Parts: sequence; structure tokens; C-alpha cells
Amino acid sequence: MKRTALIAYLLAAAVIVVDQMVKLWVLNGLGLGDGHAVPVIGPLQLSLVRNEGVSFGFLQGAPDLSRWLLSAFSLIVSIGLAVWALRLEKTWTAVAVGFVIGGALGNMIDRIRLGSVVDFVDVHQLGFFPWVFNVADSAITVGVILLLIESVLAPKQAAT
Repeated sequence: MKRTALIAYLLAAAVIVVDQMVKLWVLNGLGLGDGHAVPVIGPLQLSLVRNEGVSFGFLQGAPDLSRWLLSAFSLIVSIGLAVWALRLEKTWTAVAVGFVIGGALGNMIDRIRLGSVVDFVDVHQLGFFPWVFNVADSAITVGVILLLIESVLAPKQAAT
């Protein structure tokens, strides 16, 4: 197995473990009830939200359908990215792909196990970001941003 693929897979596994451990703590150890917020520092607070849709609360109208469709989509995307990871040459890309795979599978685990994604990071007091998110969402976002940066900064190959 290529070193870059190993990096992507190990990072994905680490994201899943951290995501699930933090969610377990939020659900069981923190004693945070739905709709209750715990201030952390500045605008950061922990607020338990069970998201039956996708990012930012989209697709919440049909929870059973979206649960299984989104789980299947997450799995398909993760498999596709895992296959792509076998061909990656750049460490930077492997890191980005690992973040996206780990985040997608972390949220998929929630959907299958709990019927919804556990969100808890709340910075709505900043005034411009009203959504509550989690470690998996953050990993996906960081991974996509890294891929976008790479695509902009990568040297362009001449068309032949």
C-alpha cells in the first residue's frame, strides 16, 4: 500500500474515533439535554442538536428516507475516496481525503446508530454562523478546503 493511502486511511480512522468519542461524551458524560447550552469560552458554547438532515439542517423533512439515503451516499463517497487514495501522490491530498472520509463515516455512524447526527459546537453568538456542527463536519470542511486550495495552487498541466 502506498504511503499516501495509509496516511488517508489512518487519518480517517483517527477522525472517526475522535468524533465518536466526543459525541459519546456530549451525549452521556456532559449531561447536555436537547436545546440546553453550556458556555465554554467567548462565543463558543456546547448545544446538543440532533440533525436528521445534512449540513446546516437541509433535508430534514423526511427523516427515515434521508437517514438511509444520506448513509448510503456517505458510504459511496467514502469508498470512492478510499479507492482514489490508493492513487494519490501528494501527502497534502491524502490528508484532505482522510479528513473527508473520516467525517463522512463519522456522521454516517450517527445516522445508522442513532437516526440523526449529533451536533454540539455552537458559535451562533458570533452573529454570522447560526448552525451547530460537530467534529465530523469540521473534518469534512477542512478536507474540502484543503482540496480547493490544492486545486488553486497546483501547477496547471499544459493541454496536449
